[in-house]
Amino acid sequence: MPLASVSGRNGDYMNNEQINTLNWPDNKLLPAIVQHAISGKVLMQGYMNPDALSHTLNSGDVTFFSRSKQRLWTKGESSGHVLKLVSIDSDCDADSLLVQALPQGPTCHTGTETCWHDNSANGPQLAFLYDLEQVIKSREGSDPASSYTASLFAKGVKRIAQKVGEEGVESALAAMAGDKEELANEAADLIFHLLVLLRSQQLELNDVVKVLQQRHK
Repeated sequence: MPLASVSGRNGDYMNNEQINTLNWPDNKLLPAIVQHAISGKVLMQGYMNPDALSHTLNSGDVTFFSRSKQRLWTKGESSGHVLKLVSIDSDCDADSLLVQALPQGPTCHTGTETCWHDNSANGPQLAFLYDLEQVIKSREGSDPASSYTASLFAKGVKRIAQKVGEEGVESALAAMAGDKEELANEAADLIFHLLVLLRSQQLELNDVVKVLQQRHK
């Protein structure tokens, strides 16, 4: 079962039979930019022909037409670092594709996260929160003496929840006092401890965002 559909310029979803409504050039190749569906980082660029696009929609694994191999090429077919499809959108002229996906490992053949600078400072600022989540996740189960985050996990959900409450109160007090610098500091502490709390319950910030998106409808 397809995991996503192509969305056209009006936001209407197209099925496989409507792929030909895109503005295909003579060589039948459209540029496809792949973006991390959560962090927003640009991961790579490839080219899709109608068969590659159809295969992507039907398999759920992002597939391109390789100009060097002259065949369909599923990203990660050798390494296992596939790109799990979330959505595909065409631009206003229907002559390029934006692919949102979840990478199952490094995207670049060099072993880095993206084919551009592998540094969150060069990408969307909110991508840092995703990177921070990955660091927090890596600390879970580590030696409590190795880091503050690991010590929080060792103390359990009660202590983590207590820290979220404390930082929330301190953020509110800083706002009431009109101290913007202190508010920024306390809010940073609050967000950090909230991410740790979410991880302790096997949740991610993306789960919270989904709730907000549902409420926004």
